[in-house]
Amino acid sequence: RYFLVAANQANKVAVIDLKDGELEALVETPAIPHPGRGANWIDPEFGPVWSTTHLGEAYITSIGTDPEGHPNSAWKAVRKTEMPGSGSLF
Repeated sequence: RYFLVAANQANKVAVIDLKDGELEALVETPAIPHPGRGANWIDPEFGPVWSTTHLGEAYITSIGTDPEGHPNSAWKAVRKTEMPGSGSLF
């Protein structure tokens, strides 16, 4: 139902509700979130997340993606994981 896409020149990730056709949220991230597809998994603390690397900083940012089951972490950057260098998640 939700599509997450990097607004990399604004250092944000846009969350689009495809059912309603509305902008659900703009999530602040470190510099230049990667415009690729990212990765999804279940975080043990925050539930379902979507994660991406950054072209401008050496981090992976994880964003909560479950507004019904985990409303306190939905559409927020819940985890910032330091990496040895910036670039691709894969």
